[in-house]
Amino acid sequence: MRVSKSHPSNTLNISLEGMNLPKKVFIYDCTLRDGEQTPGVALTIKEKVTIAEQLAKLGVDTIEAGFPVNSRDEKEAVRQVAKEVTQVPVSGLARVVREDIDACIDCDVDIVHVFVSTSDVHLEHQMRKSREKVLEAAVESVEYVKQHGIKCQFSAMDATRSDINYLLEVFKGVEDAGVDAIDVADTVGLMIPSAMQTFMSRIRKSVGVQLDVHCHNDYGMGVANTLAAVEAGADEVHVTINGIGERAGNTALEPVVLALMTIYNKDVNINPKYLTETSQLVERYTGISVSPCTPIIGGHAFAHESGIHVHAIIREASTFEPIKPEDVGQRRRLVIGKHTGKASVKNALVELGVANVTEEELSEITTRVKDLAGQNKMVTDIDLLAIAEDVAKTKAFKPYIELKEFVVISGKAITPSALVRMKVGEFEKVGQGTGVGPFDAAANAIEEIVGPIAHLRLKEYNLKALTGGTDSLGAVKIAVEDRHRNSFEAEAIHQDIVMASVNAFIQALNKAMYANNKTG
Repeated sequence: MRVSKSHPSNTLNISLEGMNLPKKVFIYDCTLRDGEQTPGVALTIKEKVTIAEQLAKLGVDTIEAGFPVNSRDEKEAVRQVAKEVTQVPVSGLARVVREDIDACIDCDVDIVHVFVSTSDVHLEHQMRKSREKVLEAAVESVEYVKQHGIKCQFSAMDATRSDINYLLEVFKGVEDAGVDAIDVADTVGLMIPSAMQTFMSRIRKSVGVQLDVHCHNDYGMGVANTLAAVEAGADEVHVTINGIGERAGNTALEPVVLALMTIYNKDVNINPKYLTETSQLVERYTGISVSPCTPIIGGHAFAHESGIHVHAIIREASTFEPIKPEDVGQRRRLVIGKHTGKASVKNALVELGVANVTEEELSEITTRVKDLAGQNKMVTDIDLLAIAEDVAKTKAFKPYIELKEFVVISGKAITPSALVRMKVGEFEKVGQGTGVGPFDAAANAIEEIVGPIAHLRLKEYNLKALTGGTDSLGAVKIAVEDRHRNSFEAEAIHQDIVMASVNAFIQALNKAMYANNKTG
């Protein structure tokens, strides 16, 4: 799978000469196993199967479904993933212990991933075994898996802190035992890229089977170390969606995949247009929020506020975007704020239906926007429209729906319900709805009035406190998406978070309706 490039590759000052890059790089996803070891995360069997199906859709080469011997639920989850997701090989994790391996075999997995520590610090304080005993257990475990006609991957845990000569001895033993792939684990994330390249180069010269790398992100170098390993000849990378995992997490799939595709020009099976969709699914099920500044899939990954940047972006996107947002399931956002220029303001006004402003008026509107944002104020669509109306003496698009009043009832033993009175076009209507919460009830009441609103769905809902105290102002940001995957955002501020949510929702609906009516 390839992604389009926003610039010709020959403009990059990067040379791939001297690298021992494999012809193709395979993606081994550990989200359901290492990712679920993120503190506070516990996925249900149904959620694991759903994520596995999404990973198959994304195009990963192997799904590590879990550690079957860990519990009955874990074993059943691995069994269900192996049963339901047949288009991608499924792996189960096992220590170099018969009971663990048998649990994987019982789940009918395609690959048994056996592991054991090889560093002296682990052997002394965790394993309490000699090097000889660990080598013997590793070889016997691989032989046992292969006797059952199943593919076997062997991982040396804490490999990067292991004595290299002993590590190569272990790798030689498991390779002679018939192992299909050998994985080098930087378990505590202590490696640096230059050292990783040297380390993996030596291993690559000694190992004749598929070579994998598994990095953790304790020093924030998981992605860099993984790519350094590929430069040294690693065939497969172990990654998780959103980089989730124990402590500081694992190597994130998204930046590794995009770097391999667009910088290293490597073939991978990933379909990048599903990256954001997959990220959001995992975020929703795990409850682990993605920072807006996260590469590739973060909310700000393709957001531009600086006037200098926006002016150039409108002319030629590659000026400040190395990746096309649509290639990864994202979209470009031109943000109104303190650093905004006239190009951003004009673009925002056009989206809101205010197209006929003079250059002089546009300059004045932009100045007022900057002044407002400089007061640590979030500039909403309502603010921008009010400024434009005052400066240009023009009216923005007339909202199709307008909230008059609403009442919400909610309590511990009461199903949340809402009564909403709205002006729809020229008429006032009343709607009722129930939901899992006050906002959901209000949204359902609104939908009762206006019907399935232009096939729109709620895509994003974010709430944050702007001030402290129990009477804090709450800012709600909402995004809705139409059937053409166009997204419409709105923000509202109120002391009552339900009121803020409803106001933002109605603003977003009005913008979507305006755009759909304008384009048909």
